[in-house]
Amino acid sequence: MKLKAPLKLASGSPRRKDLMEQAGFEFEIVIRDVVEYYPDNLHPRAVAVLIAENKAKAYNDLSNDFIVITADTVVALEGKVLGKPEDAVEAVTMLRSLSGKSHSVITGITLFHKGKFQSFSEETKVKFRKLDDSQILYYVNKYEPFDKAGAYGIQEWIGMIGVERIEGDFYNVMGLPVGRLYEELKNYQ
Repeated sequence: MKLKAPLKLASGSPRRKDLMEQAGFEFEIVIRDVVEYYPDNLHPRAVAVLIAENKAKAYNDLSNDFIVITADTVVALEGKVLGKPEDAVEAVTMLRSLSGKSHSVITGITLFHKGKFQSFSEETKVKFRKLDDSQILYYVNKYEPFDKAGAYGIQEWIGMIGVERIEGDFYNVMGLPVGRLYEELKNYQ
């Protein structure tokens, strides 16, 4: 795909980088520290988009020469946002709460070019089988999922044994709805 400006992926996520490479995008990584905050009363979909937009604002100086892609993925259970766990105790608590239930994984994406934002979100429903404590503890101790919303990576062991079904984009659950991003980038050709 030939775009009007080069792409910058503003993310430290190795999963997003891998997905962008696998999809054939040419891009460079840029990383700046951005505080992720949101009001407690926001709908989870609005949280993901707001954080992606706030991340994009940190790259205002790049937006004239590049298309900057920012993203944020949240897990929502019964309307409550589950972010990244701070430690093993919080990771175990999150996985126990997801066990045997359905939840939503929502990724907000912002494309930032020439001072203009184009934001969208993608939602995927995930249903976990009932997980016992030995499975949860094994996963948390071996995989240390502290950089993942909801304390899990679907591409890892817990996804293989714990996910009963998904409805929607699998890659969205990994952190980047690649097909949707590809369609949205057509507006920049």
